[in-house]
Amino acid sequence: MLLCVCGGIAAYKAVELVRRLRDAGASVRVAMTEGAQHFVGTASFQAVSGEVVRTSLWDAAAEAAMGHLELARWADRIVVAPATADTLAKLAHGFADDLVTTLCLATTAPITVAPAMNHRMWLHPATQANMATLQDRGVQVIGPDDGPLAEGESGPGRMSEPDAIVAALASQGGA
Repeated sequence: MLLCVCGGIAAYKAVELVRRLRDAGASVRVAMTEGAQHFVGTASFQAVSGEVVRTSLWDAAAEAAMGHLELARWADRIVVAPATADTLAKLAHGFADDLVTTLCLATTAPITVAPAMNHRMWLHPATQANMATLQDRGVQVIGPDDGPLAEGESGPGRMSEPDAIVAALASQGGA
């Protein structure tokens, strides 16, 4: 399984998600957006996954052999968690301007997203339209949950907890 981590405060939960996925028997590799690296470091993911973490399309060593295509082919499932409004919009519109969006476009594996953002962003018509587009294309969605958000507000937009994501993935045939 390939976990793609995007740049939102919920990125810290993705470290625990890797641990829980591995506990469930999954082999997990991690790719991170530049934004994700502002919230959690690659060393944390390397420690819990036991794998090198990919962070850029411009990694000379990995890309000498078109590593992003190899990683996209390796994945039996891609999970984007947390999936930010920005990444969801890029995926809905076919952008491939970073490692995560390129991997999602290059794979034939099923894709699952676990959205995480402020409730106003989640409820915005543009985000809802992007989600409808992704679901029409077969992307599975886990969450978001309703509850307290990082900025002190409350509402839908909170990333589902790692245990809930693992359970949902198991019901989808992954993890």
